[in-house]
Amino acid sequence: MMKSRVEWICENVPMPGIDTALMERWLEMVAASHDRIIGPMVYIFCDDNRILEVNRQFLSHDYFTDIITFDYSRGKMVSGDMFISLDTVASNAHDVVKCGYDVELERVIVHGLLHLCGINDKAPGEREIMERHENEALAMLEDIRKSV
Repeated sequence: MMKSRVEWICENVPMPGIDTALMERWLEMVAASHDRIIGPMVYIFCDDNRILEVNRQFLSHDYFTDIITFDYSRGKMVSGDMFISLDTVASNAHDVVKCGYDVELERVIVHGLLHLCGINDKAPGEREIMERHENEALAMLEDIRKSV
């Protein structure tokens, strides 16, 4: 059996209750829909203190965020390390997007992959493009769940 190209690591937090095999299948499908293949990827779940530390150290930003993506992609192969603050995911789910924690976590997980596929969200108009791709990816996940 081939070893997964996706690693799931926790720093200072318990592993969220996600089906990693399902997530990996989904991420492969999303990457393929953007004409990409999955290379080595690491999702690092952490708390707000850790993501603030990473944000300060590597990006010189002094604020909390839900995800920081380090992109090591080459050509069509997406690869990267993604730090996800489960604290911020939980507060955003409750306070900002008004959805369930699991849905927000899935959105953030695919958000990192979409960055690796070349989709940005900082310049004017890019946020809406990113949201459209996130919504399309979340719909794919629902289709996968229905087919199981």
